[in-house]
Order: sequence, then structure tokens, then C-alpha cells
Amino acid sequence: MIKLITPNWPAPSNVKAYTTTRQGGASQAPYQSFNLADHVGDDPNTVRANRTLLKEILKLPSEPLWLKQVHGTDTIAAECGSTDCVADATYATTPGQVCVVLTADCLPVLFCDRAGTRVAVAHAGWRGLAAGVLETTLQRLSLPAQDILVWLGPAIGPQAFEVGADVRETFIKPLPQAEVAFTSTRPQHWLANLYLLARQRLTQQGVTAVYGGEFCTFQETDRFFSHRRDKVTGRIASLIWLEKIGRAN
Repeated sequence: MIKLITPNWPAPSNVKAYTTTRQGGASQAPYQSFNLADHVGDDPNTVRANRTLLKEILKLPSEPLWLKQVHGTDTIAAECGSTDCVADATYATTPGQVCVVLTADCLPVLFCDRAGTRVAVAHAGWRGLAAGVLETTLQRLSLPAQDILVWLGPAIGPQAFEVGADVRETFIKPLPQAEVAFTSTRPQHWLANLYLLARQRLTQQGVTAVYGGEFCTFQETDRFFSHRRDKVTGRIASLIWLEKIGRAN
């Protein structure tokens, strides 16, 4: 049986959101067992079976918009209906449209508004985060910052994400206070706090209702895939949608 994480945030009741774990699917090693990505070398039929199981368990109102993620900032409407979307974030204003991103160390970021009229999800690895994927997603939502709620899903934790001077400089050059998100480990190497970096960038945009950020995909081996830990591995999914009126989930 698949095991899911339900975000702990004060989202409206019509906002439905979940993050999967690696547990409960049909994939074989090294993708065991609930891999939802079709680009990592797993058997395509098994991936389709896992996606079908996800849709059945969550009673999804539509097929999720599976993105071709490239560590960029492009954000696309889930209502587009395309099956070949190159983007790293997606948003929806129409009930029943399922937004999703895939991750295995990168940070999945869920968004909704307090009124339950808009949702979004972004794939924020360090490249996308530094390039502004969260800011772009906020622009697409077109809402006052104080109306937005954010949940930070499972990502590599601050005790496991070692980076070089180039990554550190990429963050602190435009935002000097980002320096506190880096802890020196050895010459020209630092541990980076991806969660804190995301919070700082959201704060810069006026978004302060930010929840989550307590996971570590690298250290929680039985629960999550980790590209940095395992190299060849699967991906978890973070999904969010607006429930259709009159429909029980």
C-alpha cells in the first residue's frame, strides 16, 4: 500500500494536496517501489501502473499535468491540457485540474490562497530557486502576498546538502542575507539549507505564511528517493488541486 504525506498547513478545505513517498508501488530496484517518473530508466509499463494506482488511491479528478522539468523558471497553467509541457511549475484556477512536480532531493513547493481559488506547485532545486522559480510562480498566481500560503515539501536537508563556492555565491550575491543559509565544512565547501533559502526568497516577496521544511530526502532512506545519495533512482510526486464543488474526495 502506498504511503502519502498530507501537508500540515491551514489550507482551505477545497484545496487538496499530497506528497508521495517511495513506498508501496511496483517498481524494482533501483527504483523501488513507488517511482512516478518516466524519464529515469524505470520500466514504462511499471511507471504507468504506479501513476494509475496514484490516481485511484487519491481519486484524482483528472490526469495530472506531468511536466518535463529542466531546473528553470517557466510556469504553465494546468488547464493547458498539453502532454509535452517543458516547465518547472504549474498553477490552476479551475477546480479539478491537478498540478504536480517530481523530485528526489529538489524542493517541491506548494502554493494556495486563503480563499481556495488558486493553487500551484513548483520544482525548486538550487538552480531553479536561484533563478527565481518561486517568484515566477507567485507572479502567475497574481494575488497579494498576505493571501498566499506555502508548504515546503520533502527535500535534501541542511545536514546533507554540501555545495561549492559557485552555488553559495549565486545566492548571496543578489541577497547577502542568504549567507546564513550556508555552513562551512571544508575549504570552499558549505552545507546549504535549501529550506531557509526558499523561505528567504518568499519573505522577499512578502510571503510569510510558510509551513513544512522538516524532511531530509538524503537521510530518510526508506521513505524517499535521493539522487545525490543513490544517483540512479526514482522520483516522488507532490500534487495539489482545487476540489470540484459537490465532489467528496
